[in-house]
Amino acid sequence: MAKIKTSYFCQNCGAQSAKWIGKCPACGEWNTYVEEVVQREEVTPTTAWKVGTSTAQVSNKPKPIADISFQEQQRVVTQDQELNRVLGGGIVPGSMVLIGGEPGIGKSTLMLQIALSLRGLKVLYVSGEESEQQIKMRAERLNAQTSDCFILTETGTQNIFKQIEQVRPQVLIIDSIQTLHSSFIESGAGSVSQVRECTAELLKFAKESGTPVFLIGHITKEGNLAGPKILEHMVDTVLQFEGDRHMTYRILRTTKNRFGSTSELGIYEMLGTGLREVSNPSEILISQREDAFSGIAIGATLEGNRPLLIEVQSLVTPATYGTPQRTSTGYDAKRLNMLLAVLEKRGGYRLGAQDVFLNIAGGLKVEDPALDLAVCASILSSFEDMAIPSTAAFAAEVGLGGEVRAVNRVENRISEAEKLGFRDIYISKYNKKGLDFSKFSINIHAFGRLEEVFSNLFG
Repeated sequence: MAKIKTSYFCQNCGAQSAKWIGKCPACGEWNTYVEEVVQREEVTPTTAWKVGTSTAQVSNKPKPIADISFQEQQRVVTQDQELNRVLGGGIVPGSMVLIGGEPGIGKSTLMLQIALSLRGLKVLYVSGEESEQQIKMRAERLNAQTSDCFILTETGTQNIFKQIEQVRPQVLIIDSIQTLHSSFIESGAGSVSQVRECTAELLKFAKESGTPVFLIGHITKEGNLAGPKILEHMVDTVLQFEGDRHMTYRILRTTKNRFGSTSELGIYEMLGTGLREVSNPSEILISQREDAFSGIAIGATLEGNRPLLIEVQSLVTPATYGTPQRTSTGYDAKRLNMLLAVLEKRGGYRLGAQDVFLNIAGGLKVEDPALDLAVCASILSSFEDMAIPSTAAFAAEVGLGGEVRAVNRVENRISEAEKLGFRDIYISKYNKKGLDFSKFSINIHAFGRLEEVFSNLFG
């Protein structure tokens, strides 16, 4: 019998050490090193994943890149247009997708909903957290019936592969990767070595069989995916399911995608019957209000290829406790401080003794600099207690010199504002080059300085 070999792994970041140490040199956490068995058993043909006879044998000999034949793979287009957008146009055969998020955010609901909607494709949904009856209850709530979705409650990878050989699924969903364990590793399920080994076995299956695999993953208290960092490197796509459990809207973001853009996002609404796709998020991100309030401005931003109009809310009040507060939700706090300094230095507005609270409506987190002008207009509107017309939108970056800078793809932003019924949009005059104003019915106001914008806006 081979000698048992052990090593120590950090349960926070996955770093490895030959001996136990108190503080992890990689992530700085204390008392996170746990001893795990790393000696593998010999893989026998009865337990290893068997490649089917229809799978082409891949040569291990090096080839010139010019001699490698390439054929564009047809993506699997689902009925969920938001997922198609985030994945870059659909599911790529043989790809491995990892989706993570807070507990109870709706990861299992989303994946079961996808599994039930893939009609004509045989789907195997493997759950290590719920029983068959619990999954059936959720399926009844989703009100989707299909005979092509198979449910398996199992945590052993060797048993899962045996069922895969019998079912021959075209899509495999694992809920979740932290519950699986391989008999080749003697540590417990969810440990660093188990997560790495189970992912490696599933990755080998996905690449050799051409079957797309979806993995649901847990996250840590910091919001990062649990397990070793190599888990994110092994998979092809990493999706993050975000949102407040007390709100109805959920956001699906891409943090890694080998087959598409990482700047796309999908928006869902959580209902009693499952997740509903939000095809026009601008309508839900803008409040429907009858009266005009100060401190509210509409900014035109871009998330990937999708233009969005979002509501920026500000509240500026005199500082009661001496030290002014600067609080932002959904917007970079450092950039907020920079814009406040620009307004005070270049615009002459005395905001140093004012508390400033900024909120991006709808629970979005925005990093687009084109929202700068909307943020400045919202802050000044609250400071002067003068409402901005509800038909005005903003799309421009603000520089440290108080200049209004140009942004990319301004035509898409103007078209989205025009489509939603806005009558005025404020942009940089440097965006006028190559812009055909005649094709827009919306009034386009182009300025080069902040004071020019505010003078036109407030008089």
